[in-house]
Amino acid sequence: MSEHRRHQRVRFNVQPLVRLGQAGRTGLGRLENLSLGGLMVRSEQPLKIGEAFGCEFSVLSSVLIDISAVVVGCVGELYSTRFQLGPVSEQLLKDEIAASLSSGKGSVLSLNKLQERQVMRVIGGLNGSLSIDFMHGLKVGVDEIDLSQVTDIDSAGAELCRTAAQTYQINIVRPNCPVSNEIATIAGWLNA
Repeated sequence: MSEHRRHQRVRFNVQPLVRLGQAGRTGLGRLENLSLGGLMVRSEQPLKIGEAFGCEFSVLSSVLIDISAVVVGCVGELYSTRFQLGPVSEQLLKDEIAASLSSGKGSVLSLNKLQERQVMRVIGGLNGSLSIDFMHGLKVGVDEIDLSQVTDIDSAGAELCRTAAQTYQINIVRPNCPVSNEIATIAGWLNA
């Protein structure tokens, strides 16, 4: 959620499966978030910090992304990693991230200071996968929510907006996606 990260972290409304392999052991995990720099994966398969491992996953399409990464941190079964990218895997990642955002299946949430106003910006899908970050942003103080780059909103996303508008009285910039107008009217969280 921080605007200080080198690469934006994308969350998915359905967490993709990740096949993992390290030191001859293999297992499965769930992709918590993804960026051009690395991924965060939840897995029962123990991974050693500071060591490389292989991972395979598919975000949206049938394109299988096969990348080597290094484990840089761990909290319980949640591992943060840094990719060891080549030019082909980097391009595959860029393409899959762009496709996930344009389809609304991937989401990026950021907080930015613009002209002394704290603005929360959502790109891609506004859905339940953003609930924790969205509510954290509301509680730390947001002056405006910019949904102009949202490509899809589900009912959980509409409920987040209703809470922002009704409970926190935050101005919401109207999204451009067609489905959002129907959900926004039903939820009643945008002014006409």
